[in-house]
Amino acid sequence: MRDPQAVLDAPPARLTQLVPTEIAAAVRAPVPALELEATVRWLDDSSHHLIAWDDTDYPRALLDLGHAPPVVFYLGDRRLLNRPALAIVGSRNATPQGRATARAFAHALADAGLTIVSGLALGVDAAAHEGALGTAASTLAITGTGPDRVYPARNRDLARRIAEAGGIVTEFLPGTPPRKEHFPRRNRLISGLARGVLVVEATLSSGSLITARWAGEQGREVFAIPGSIHSPFARGCHKLIRDGAKLVETADDVLVELGLGQSGASTPRAPLALASVDQVWLLSSLGYDPVTIDALVARAGKPADVIAAGLVRLELDGLVTALPGGLWQRQRAEALPAPADTATA
Repeated sequence: MRDPQAVLDAPPARLTQLVPTEIAAAVRAPVPALELEATVRWLDDSSHHLIAWDDTDYPRALLDLGHAPPVVFYLGDRRLLNRPALAIVGSRNATPQGRATARAFAHALADAGLTIVSGLALGVDAAAHEGALGTAASTLAITGTGPDRVYPARNRDLARRIAEAGGIVTEFLPGTPPRKEHFPRRNRLISGLARGVLVVEATLSSGSLITARWAGEQGREVFAIPGSIHSPFARGCHKLIRDGAKLVETADDVLVELGLGQSGASTPRAPLALASVDQVWLLSSLGYDPVTIDALVARAGKPADVIAAGLVRLELDGLVTALPGGLWQRQRAEALPAPADTATA
């Protein structure tokens, strides 16, 4: 059969010779009037696109998967659909450090020419999209709703910015609300569109592990950023690494694995600018795991008010983050320089 109309006109006996009975029945079933009306209405806008298998802009990366949707609904720059891409995913309830890491990796990788793919969820997904926006490679959001819906609603402004400067992809008809079963289906497209999947933070029950599993089955690379052994948001990443995912510390680690960078290269970062002995001492005392003020008092023997004031100064400088439960954590992990007002040996 050479075209869709021939498929629709074919008798049931002919269809069942070509596809399973349930697919033949679905092809022959009448299209619900409300769904057809919603789709036609959505397509009336010239910035809205319906892209089918035979369209030259259909993502070629999906065609080899064996379960690619026959059409996708799309808002945005069609050229992004066939650029080299990397998926960045992680926890919806990511820590401030996790969101900062996702944003920084997305920006660096997009600057290197990789379009960043993610799922428009809260937490790591949103941070990854934000990090890539403004770069030439930009970002693609793969959603689990119709193209006229934004879920979660809190990301409505982010979705608008992505549609203007990147792209939004879905296989679901206009009007389709978010349903639990849609998101694993969405995840296979996130991994399928990309050369690899980078997991930034994930609990053992995170949907990011589903995306990583899809990536493995699709022959894509799987990367994971390790974290503290005490953090539940690191356990999913540690499991992936034990199962064979590549441990990542810098954006260059990803680029080298994908054949886009040089081994031994490192992404330059601005040095920490610390103003006083107390800042150096306090950051050293914090270590790299979340810690309470009481624990810092016990380590150093200094009054709680002195430590609390120092933490506030470090937070204003963007060097530490206050976490739920009265915990504090360093934002960056560079070696500490000598402070500007002290002599060095």
